[in-house]
Parts: sequence; C-alpha cells; structure tokens
Amino acid sequence: MTQAFYEVVMRRRDVRAEFTGEPIPRDVLDRILTAAHSAPSVGLTQPWDFVLVSSTETRAAFREHVLAERAVFAESLAAERNATFDRIKIEGIVESSLGIVVTYDPARGAPDVLGRHAIADAGLYSVCLAIENLWLAATAENLGVGWVSFYREEFLSQLIGIPKGIRPVAWLCVGPVSRLHETPDLERHGWRRRRPLAAATHLERFGDQGGVHNSTATEPEETSTH
Repeated sequence: MTQAFYEVVMRRRDVRAEFTGEPIPRDVLDRILTAAHSAPSVGLTQPWDFVLVSSTETRAAFREHVLAERAVFAESLAAERNATFDRIKIEGIVESSLGIVVTYDPARGAPDVLGRHAIADAGLYSVCLAIENLWLAATAENLGVGWVSFYREEFLSQLIGIPKGIRPVAWLCVGPVSRLHETPDLERHGWRRRRPLAAATHLERFGDQGGVHNSTATEPEETSTH
C-alpha cells in the first residue's frame, strides 16, 4: 500500500490534451469528491464547495474567456519565449468529461475560525489541500485532472453564479485520459526544468544548505501551469 501511494504521487500529471471525453462513472466521481471533502481544514471549517459543470454551452463560454487570457499573457512574452509558449496547450475544458470548480468561502465558520487569526490565508490553503486530495484520488482512479488558471475570477463567478464573497479557486478539467505522460508538459516543451530536492531543502535557517545531499529518488513534477 505504501508503494502504491508513492506511485500515484509520482504519476500525477496536469492533463491538457489527453482527455477522451468518456463519461466518469458516478461511483468513481463520488469517491474522488469524497476524498476532496475529507481534506484537513483550518478550524474544521471545510470552506470549499464543488460546482460540477457539464453544460457544453458553459464550458465553451469559459474556454473562449481562457483563450482570450492566454493571448493577453502571450503578448507579454519576448519573441523566443512566446514561440515556446505557443506549443503549450493550457486547457482541456471542452475535451474533458467534466469541469469541477472549487470555491473558497472565507465566511464559513467565521468569526471564530480556530487557527486563522494570525494567517488569513489558512482557509485558502485548506481549499488547496482539498484540490490535491481530489487530484490524487482521480489519478488512482486512472482519471486525468487539469487545473485551469487563465481566467478572471469575476468572469467565472458570473458565469456559474458564485455568490459575492466566495472565490473560485480552480476550474479542474476531469475525466478519463488516453495516457499520462511520464514527463510534465512544461518540461517536455522546454518551458522550465525542475530543480532538485537539495536545492529546496534548508537546514535550520533559510539559505543554509550545507550538508544536504542530492536526492536519488524521482521527484514530483511541476504542474503544467502552476
């Protein structure tokens, strides 16, 4: 069981082009949502909600918005970097089986949120833990997940009717895939390389890396856009 867990962690990928569009069995969807909902949360607030988006019209509208934001980012790049970015697919919104929008409600449990008084973002971190639980569970179920972040929060909130004060944290493209690449998209396309564990490990104080040995284990990947 221990080895199986680490295999799932290493196999997880941010999926863009590999979705098949086949439906997700209801029992599988229930399991991955249960895994997400089982994440730890500051003050046991469970500040997340999951909006399941299957509407073709809604997904098409969101994709148009995302492509417009992609163009905005592309314009900010130097020519060589833009050429590299042009080869990278950033979403699988219409190709995937389902969109899952994960939201954050900072008012849930307020004002007495145990553990959030000194770190205002602790609730947001909790939502990210739920997303990671969902992602790992989906990988274990042989599903792919792609986190879309090329959007304006105001647009997505209006598109799917998110109430004021609640933030959309992620649009996740979810569904069966033809494959999961061994190498993450950004690395395969030459956008960025992963740094070794030793470069991210510090002893006692930040910046002190004396005596930290390079890891020989395969390290988790950098996601496609995060």
